[in-house]
Amino acid sequence: MDDSDVQDHIEALVAEEHQLHAAAEREGGHTVDERARLELVRVQLDRYWDLLRQRRAHEEFGLDPDETSMRPANTVERYKQ
Repeated sequence: MDDSDVQDHIEALVAEEHQLHAAAEREGGHTVDERARLELVRVQLDRYWDLLRQRRAHEEFGLDPDETSMRPANTVERYKQ
């Protein structure tokens, strides 16, 4: 997977996130399934952004970006902001 593939995944997830947010505006708001999917999309977005940052850091320091890998959700979600 190269940077453009990662970016494509990010863009697709952002589009889905926007659709899910728009669904919340209808009467009754999100369904249980939509809320669960939104949380999964948010976690996946965090993981893909993390992967893209790893790849760019490797490139910046002359390392092979293909040696990076997507980190587990529990690792990415526990980062300090």
